[in-house]
Amino acid sequence: MVQQASVIKATVATDQVVVGAARMEIYLPVLQSAKGVGLVVNPTSSVGAQHLVDTLLASGVGVRQIFAPEHGFRGNADAGETVADGKDKQTGLSIISLYGDNKKPKPSQLEGLDVIVFDIQDVGVRFYTYISTLHYVMEACAEQGIKVLVLDRPNPNGHYVDGPVLDPRFKSFVGMHRVPIVHGMTVGEYAKMVNGEGWLKEGIQCELEVVPCQNYTHATPYELPVKPSPNLPNNRSIYLYPSLCFFEGTVVSVGRGTNTQFQVYGHPDSPIGDYYFTPEPMPGAKYPKLEGKRCRGFSLATTAPEDIRQDAHLNLNYLVGFYQAYPDQANFFLETLFIDKLAGTDVLRKAIIAGQSAEDIRASWAEGLEAYRKMREDYLLYP
Repeated sequence: MVQQASVIKATVATDQVVVGAARMEIYLPVLQSAKGVGLVVNPTSSVGAQHLVDTLLASGVGVRQIFAPEHGFRGNADAGETVADGKDKQTGLSIISLYGDNKKPKPSQLEGLDVIVFDIQDVGVRFYTYISTLHYVMEACAEQGIKVLVLDRPNPNGHYVDGPVLDPRFKSFVGMHRVPIVHGMTVGEYAKMVNGEGWLKEGIQCELEVVPCQNYTHATPYELPVKPSPNLPNNRSIYLYPSLCFFEGTVVSVGRGTNTQFQVYGHPDSPIGDYYFTPEPMPGAKYPKLEGKRCRGFSLATTAPEDIRQDAHLNLNYLVGFYQAYPDQANFFLETLFIDKLAGTDVLRKAIIAGQSAEDIRASWAEGLEAYRKMREDYLLYP
């Protein structure tokens, strides 16, 4: 667990947010004395302008293995695309994918390691799969007696908590834990919760240390220096993502295959909307939904990000309004019922079909959210 001493060890003469990875005076001695270090990293794992891998190697840390989550080590893979193992051309280190069939590191892949560093920028949403990768890394390390060191980063959606709490019957890689869609925690806080609530296999706990951010509170606006994944290009998309991602479980496009991903939504058969777009193949979206088809819908790409942030709640009006206007409602939700995995329940889909309003649906979440907030308090590192 994180030690309170870690929070007050380092001080800076500015109120600028300092991410955990930049607080090397806290964690570098631990890594330099380790026999073998593994890293769970992606393009957001930077210290200033340099990738954490290069920084640690230059500091004499014995990095032996890179583990890459969804989108890969360099971050250019599609959402849901299987990422192959390989080698990093710059360092020669081998890369093991933790996405696809191998979501949990195997004992053989952990041989020779006594510390694994997890340093990935998250966006604070249950179905954003980096926290699922975190779970499996913690579980594998707990089983092999390997320490997990989380270098914490701010949560850009950490200023609110909202959405239905996951029903365990709908557990999947896009929703593993009994938390709401917007959970209001940093990765470090989330790791503490996973450990503390006994969510790892058979209730085991891993040896966990969190290097916290400095000068950060849950109310602090944070502009991400690197986009967290290929289809979240800016803060506007990050703020809209929790609300618009529901469309991924429907026939509607959210702009993958355009330059306004998660800032527009539409469909060729839509009878409403004054905005048109045509998804085309591009990096991070090789085969976008509705490729080559002219979609009619809505654009939020000129909405001020701070206005979306200030709303501080999931906006169901986008989804409910589009469903109500869609001419073929029987085929609006995908046959896979992926919407239920995203929501963590089938109640949302059934309520929309039954004609319930966004306000009534949101009201149904209140009891679960209240219980979650109380549980969450035990694991918060920041006010």
